[in-house]
Amino acid sequence: MNRYMHGYTDREAERLRDQCSILEQLLHSAVSYPPGSVVLEAGCGVGAQTLALAKRSPQADFTSIDISPDSLDRARALIEGEGITNVRFQQADIMGLPFTAGSFDHLFVCFVLEHLGDPPAALGEMRRVLKPGGSITVIEGDHGSCFWNPETAASRQAWQAMIRVQQRLGHDPLIGRRLHPLLARAGFDIDGITPLWAYADAAMPQLLDGAVNKILAPMMETALEEALAMGLIDRATWEQGIADIHRAAVPPDGAVFYTWFRGVATKGR
Repeated sequence: MNRYMHGYTDREAERLRDQCSILEQLLHSAVSYPPGSVVLEAGCGVGAQTLALAKRSPQADFTSIDISPDSLDRARALIEGEGITNVRFQQADIMGLPFTAGSFDHLFVCFVLEHLGDPPAALGEMRRVLKPGGSITVIEGDHGSCFWNPETAASRQAWQAMIRVQQRLGHDPLIGRRLHPLLARAGFDIDGITPLWAYADAAMPQLLDGAVNKILAPMMETALEEALAMGLIDRATWEQGIADIHRAAVPPDGAVFYTWFRGVATKGR
């Protein structure tokens, strides 16, 4: 049930890197850590977010963990290729972190909770390893906030099929809207939840192309076989839906909108 819906292919690794590159300013503009800070990045994946974190806080020390050895290999190669030296990688499970209580000054979690079967338990475990007074930054999307033009019945069915695949795996593709209660129930003091919305149309063709053709459509394509196997959609409707999604990247009519949420909270002293 904790299987990563999008898989571990080269194409998925490329999508994750593209996603971070396209959204870096939006997601990371308010994320930085003081010199000497000890930071845990929980669920680093292929290292796309790691790269942004390490570059923006070059004097902080990062421990970046992931459960997938393959993803960690990709992350190490990326970071070493950039000549970055303030990151240490370690294989670990978020549900049972191999660190003593109060080991870290700060925690960073991005696009991870949506793929877990028990996000509250994960947040509780992360709180355990955070020092009193330390902060956690959580960034998650909300697939229910995605709209595009031109929208067709087939494109909406294909998008909903992807959402339902993730839900049937026991995960939450709408988790962005729940960050406040999740953090509060885990015992954190909430500093704020900020919606991070992205909109693109013909006036910003590069962002429009990136959002549709490098983030949304490739993400949907990873759910195809699961959606068909689960009987959530037929292949003809799916193929038409994907084609229609790509039309949302074509000026002059194409447009897309999506909202991510960034939650910042602290562990009380």
